[in-house]
Amino acid sequence: KEISSLRIVQAVFRFILWVAGVKLTVIGEENVPTDTPVLYIGNHRSFFDVPITYPRCPVRTGYIAKKEMEKVPLLSTWMKRLHCLFLDRSDLKAGMKTILAAIEEIKNGVSICIFPEGTRNRTDAPLLEFHAGSLKIAEKAQCPIVPMTIANAEQIFEAHSPCIRKTKVIIEYGEPIETKNLDRTQQKALTSQVVARISETYEKNMKLLSGENK
Repeated sequence: KEISSLRIVQAVFRFILWVAGVKLTVIGEENVPTDTPVLYIGNHRSFFDVPITYPRCPVRTGYIAKKEMEKVPLLSTWMKRLHCLFLDRSDLKAGMKTILAAIEEIKNGVSICIFPEGTRNRTDAPLLEFHAGSLKIAEKAQCPIVPMTIANAEQIFEAHSPCIRKTKVIIEYGEPIETKNLDRTQQKALTSQVVARISETYEKNMKLLSGENK
């Protein structure tokens, strides 16, 4: 039932991308493990980030979404069936419960995806500051982190709302970062390591897209 629900939602998202005219280039998909759950860490610039990334998930994967999404009829039902979790960032205790639930999901074989910026980035900077605790999910679950970088997605909609335009988008998966048996120094450096990888990849792929459009 879970796998069939996953495939149905993936098909719907692919259809949405096709209707929107998104031309997607995928790099590094071979870096995504298919035999173990992972924590996907992605940058967040568009409403389309989930439709872009979710169809690429090879196994059961839940997304951590903002609490407000739980109020959306029908959508929230599907999200719950697919192991999605809802995070209330204004309530520290509730937020900790969500993080603990994500750890349990990974231990039960379900990958988790989170956008640690917490909101869509509307600035020129590659990334906003990561919210504390996001990467603790991987450390506590002892699972690999897969950096996931999306370039140019905001040009589908946000850059010229309310219009949707045909857009070239690149999604790149970095090599997994292991979190098992890290010493304290490595733990402290983990966030900056992930931020650096995603930032560098974002800037590289934006330059690539800029060159194609000249």
